[in-house]
Amino acid sequence: MKKKLNKDNAVQKVQTAAGADVKKKSRKAQGKGRRVQKLKVIPLGGLEHIGMNITCFEYEDEIIVIDCGMAFPEDDMLGIDIVLPDITYLEDNIDKVRGFFITHGHEDHIGALPYVLKKINAPVYATKLTMGIIEHKLLEHRLLDDTERVVVKHGETISTKHFKVEFIKTNHSIADAAALAIYTPAGTIVHTGDFKVDYTPVFGGRIDLNRFAELGEEGVLALMIDSTNAEKEGFTQSETTVGRTINRIFDEHKKGRIIIATFASNVDRVQQIINAAHKHKRKVIIEGRSMVNYITVASELGYITIPNGTLVDIDQIDSFSDDRLVLITTGSQGETMAALSRIAADTHRKIAIKPGDTVVFSSSPIPGNEKAVTNVINELYRKGAEVIFQDTHVSGHARQEELKLIYALTRPKYAIPVHGEYKHLIAGARIASTMGYDKDHIIVLSSGDVLEISEKKAVITGQVQHGIRMIEGLGSGDVGNVVMRDRQSLAQNGFIVVAVSMLKNTNEVLSGPEIVTRGFVYVKESEDLIDDCRRVAAEAMQYCFDRNIADRNKLRNTIKDKLGEYLWKQSRRTPVILPVIMEVE
Repeated sequence: MKKKLNKDNAVQKVQTAAGADVKKKSRKAQGKGRRVQKLKVIPLGGLEHIGMNITCFEYEDEIIVIDCGMAFPEDDMLGIDIVLPDITYLEDNIDKVRGFFITHGHEDHIGALPYVLKKINAPVYATKLTMGIIEHKLLEHRLLDDTERVVVKHGETISTKHFKVEFIKTNHSIADAAALAIYTPAGTIVHTGDFKVDYTPVFGGRIDLNRFAELGEEGVLALMIDSTNAEKEGFTQSETTVGRTINRIFDEHKKGRIIIATFASNVDRVQQIINAAHKHKRKVIIEGRSMVNYITVASELGYITIPNGTLVDIDQIDSFSDDRLVLITTGSQGETMAALSRIAADTHRKIAIKPGDTVVFSSSPIPGNEKAVTNVINELYRKGAEVIFQDTHVSGHARQEELKLIYALTRPKYAIPVHGEYKHLIAGARIASTMGYDKDHIIVLSSGDVLEISEKKAVITGQVQHGIRMIEGLGSGDVGNVVMRDRQSLAQNGFIVVAVSMLKNTNEVLSGPEIVTRGFVYVKESEDLIDDCRRVAAEAMQYCFDRNIADRNKLRNTIKDKLGEYLWKQSRRTPVILPVIMEVE
């Protein structure tokens, strides 16, 4: 795919770390000979919740942005498809934005990019697989030709006027993940991205611990470190341990179909499933739109190897016996529209569960998804499937001992836990405390905070506008809090329509008020209440007529207020009340 690089923009060079003039500079050397101003670090998302990771680094007239992720909607966000960060601060400072630097290809780090780039057209920098996934998204949004994209190798550095950003090899649950060393006039910030220490990764090399140690020798002002697993002791297991479990499952279930649900982005997991299927002479069907997209990109770029003849189309499912089939699907989190949920509910167009099937959940439920996952498991059991969900997943995030290792190697002056809910950040802060950091050198940020940091001190000096933008269908942030409150009220209390027909420009009532209700009460069993609602609405109208009030808006508001007050007294419920006045000439 074509990569566009505009030589006239603020990017000066791409260079290897070995040749970078910043490599041998200590924090003091970087600031020597000039007045060092404070660096601003501004997280616009990714703190106090899982997902929507985006952080701004601002120095004088430049801003660089680390990651640009989305989040999935909460249960009370009715009708919402995805949640994006509020980027008002970037829009207000659009002339300063020099680019987006992406750590890896998960949705919570790249999912917002197509929406943000429509408003802030800045270059995107990422490693090969990450960029391949991003380009697929940009193509869907018709932004590919208009977006400047630069593929960066691990060890290379991107330079702007004030910043130099080095990409460092790490391990995660997706290949090509990177930590970032961000060199600034105020000092060096190391941002780990999502990571773990995997000594036996499925694809590619091990995390570059040596480079972290070198950075520690050179001097690190602050370490922004993944805290998702900070509550968990020990080390996160290697991804290869799951491969052994998958092989054992294949050995023990030789007669029926094997259906495995996992995250679409976990390319290494899919590779191990394909390896096991090939070893046991089974054909593989990939099902689920996001799964197909990720595997297609990874295969084209050489990050997954699929033996010839192993993959078959879902339309060929009836051409093979059950003992020769493996299905890899989305839906490990119980998502309603994902493939596995539709299979469990008998709404899938091609696949139905039958006795003898073995269904493997190769993931752990994300907090909040436990009930949905349990519901799918129950449905699978009811249809006669064997369900396996123990010891079939390892995390992509570092646990306590790995976090301590990175602290020991980098020896930062300030510790800044990032990524996760507030409890994860606090757990990350406790780890820093065990490493000898006092409260003045441990900084727990909230989204929107403005952290001004230098060699002398690090202080939160204020807040910028932040929050969420809710996306529904093809919209672009057009569902606000008022709409969401109405939806929640409708879902909880239903609605009542008060319909009145009146002669135009007069207070003469031709018909009504009539009452129509949905989701509030069952009309046939609540005729007295409906009659009372009709009476209260009529009295409200008469109240206006007695005072010569002809304004239709005031008439509607009076009906709404009087009827709402009555219904609260009678039922302790607050349905949405919609007075409709039809004027007849």
